[in-house]
Amino acid sequence: MALGKLIKSIFGAGSGGDDSAAGKSSQDVEATEEYQGFTIEAAPIKEGGQFRTAGFISKEVDGTTKRAPFIRADNSTDKTQAISHSLSKGKQIIDEQGDRLLDREML
Repeated sequence: MALGKLIKSIFGAGSGGDDSAAGKSSQDVEATEEYQGFTIEAAPIKEGGQFRTAGFISKEVDGTTKRAPFIRADNSTDKTQAISHSLSKGKQIIDEQGDRLLDREML
């Protein structure tokens, strides 16, 4: 599956019906962590026998919660490790981009 197609299927633009990656939503969040005023939600994506680093970063701005998804190429065979890595990558994104990250659809 092409990366663009994968991203579309994960975040709701796909045709649905595929339990492995389609329809990622907040109910797939495995862990959350507050960091520098942001909320990081770890939501690793199961692909075969591995888990891809992924999640959401959100922050309340002027009474509205803005939420941006992220996906990285990193994989792990251990779900716990993938959750930890997703939280770590979320922190890295926040450190690098700050509030600008909320202006983008995909990180």
